Amino acid sequence: MTSKEVHDSDSDSGGVKLKKTLGLFNGVAIIVGVIVGSGIFVSPKGVLLEAGSVGLCMIIWALCGIICLIGAMCYAELGTCILKSGADYAYIMETFGGLPSFLYLWVALIIIFPTGNAITALTFSNYILQPFFSDCEMPDVSVRLLAALCITVLTFINCWSVKLASKVQDIFTVSKVLALIIIIITGLVFMGMGSTESFQEPFKGSTTKPGHFAMAFYSGLFSYAGWNYLNFVTEELKEPYKNLPRAIYISLPLVTVIYILANISYFVILSPAEMLKSDAVAVTFADRTLGVMSWIMPVFVALSTFGSLNGCLFTSSRLFFVGARYGHLPGFLATINPKLMTPVPALIFGCGMSLVMLCSSDIFALINYGAFVESLFIGVTIAGLIMLRYTRPDMERPIKVHIALPIFFVIICIFLIITPLTTSPMECLMGIIMICTGIPVYILGVLWTSKPKVFTKNLGRFDAISITNSIQPINTTSIAL
Repeated sequence: MTSKEVHDSDSDSGGVKLKKTLGLFNGVAIIVGVIVGSGIFVSPKGVLLEAGSVGLCMIIWALCGIICLIGAMCYAELGTCILKSGADYAYIMETFGGLPSFLYLWVALIIIFPTGNAITALTFSNYILQPFFSDCEMPDVSVRLLAALCITVLTFINCWSVKLASKVQDIFTVSKVLALIIIIITGLVFMGMGSTESFQEPFKGSTTKPGHFAMAFYSGLFSYAGWNYLNFVTEELKEPYKNLPRAIYISLPLVTVIYILANISYFVILSPAEMLKSDAVAVTFADRTLGVMSWIMPVFVALSTFGSLNGCLFTSSRLFFVGARYGHLPGFLATINPKLMTPVPALIFGCGMSLVMLCSSDIFALINYGAFVESLFIGVTIAGLIMLRYTRPDMERPIKVHIALPIFFVIICIFLIITPLTTSPMECLMGIIMICTGIPVYILGVLWTSKPKVFTKNLGRFDAISITNSIQPINTTSIAL
């Protein structure tokens, strides 16, 4: 598909369209709601494990926030000069063409989003079930079943109504911020009472190996994952030129400050050794400080992860929707229900892929696995911004960041991609293999236009069933796969 065809498809006024229902508060709620999920309640242990010291831990948390803010500023430029939903996919399509954008869509489809959703759902299950199995190990089957139920319920909510899904996001965003405020205030009170043992030798045991340093960043950046998710729903955002950058500039500094203060509070109450032993840091924290009210922490964490998963399902379904609209996925994924005004097939598809990822319950392996692939393609996206500055200098840019920012971000991405090859080669190798498997899929599904009639006929019937069941296409292009 040519660039012109893509623009024509986007500008086509025919068919049913997603409505612009999201305001500035909704935008901030989506970013904060997606970022503040399972990460801050899981990653502190992972960051400490790789960093080796409290002091280096705090530096990594601050640097992760700064890096994500720089990345978000670059995405603000991309999101306002390429006003399309799909974020990385749409931007890579605009700058590098079909194959690279398809490879991003492919790994997002089978790794990035399903892995993130599975991690969040598993964290939800662990914290919900923790009070019931305080004296014994939780059954793995129970954790996975509850995680699957969580994903399924939220998929139904997102299928039913965009407004209902956004209200869920708003409510649970407030709940999760309150949970972190409780942690922060409690930690600061105990610090004022003299509980500062963890900060006596803050840099003792710090790692000097670049590979471990990069893996610590992976755990930290996982907690900030979602800073670019608002770009996936640009077409549904009111006044995107104003609200997209404003939502980014409000959300990222807010989250960074909250994360740093929350980690300080953790270390005020727990020693590094105690934190490394805990599988539920926030619950251990609450048991030490809140007494009979310690039960509220698992509830708040469950609310936090529930809201985060809702935001991930909401935004990721739009990526599958846009990918189908551009002809890189089957056409039925680019359809919406005209009564509910939601991309039902894309939501159900994303739900199914997330459920498949629940086959693994090793959260930290999933983090390393997904983070490597995501860092690679985020770096490619930002490199596209640099490329557009030279190939299309006259392009309208309502927001234009200094060129040093995207260059710095790409260098950081290169570091995060190369150094883990020495410490976690298997996760990195599997990520590279999964990316490469997308190449034959692209050749057979997209480039091969003379497919057997039996194949195209059966796929056409599937699309016809979708449309017959009150699901109508939106600006779809030719069916590729």
